[in-house]
Amino acid sequence: MRCDSCGSPEARVLRVTRTHGTGAEMLVIENVPVVGCPACGESYMTADTLHEIDGLVARRQLAESRTVSVVSFDAA
Repeated sequence: MRCDSCGSPEARVLRVTRTHGTGAEMLVIENVPVVGCPACGESYMTADTLHEIDGLVARRQLAESRTVSVVSFDAA
């Protein structure tokens, strides 16, 4: 895959977890494809991925509910 930022052929698709919203409205989205480039350090989502995330957010009522532990970085 070629990086959209620097043109390097070293770009790879990574699967990550992202959040959308905050507090009680937070939605956790797993296995989001993100393009990462080791040559320039850039990471980005494609337009198709962003469009799909919009659809997942719109269908959030279908999401599985899980209990998640949360810790604040400044608590250390």
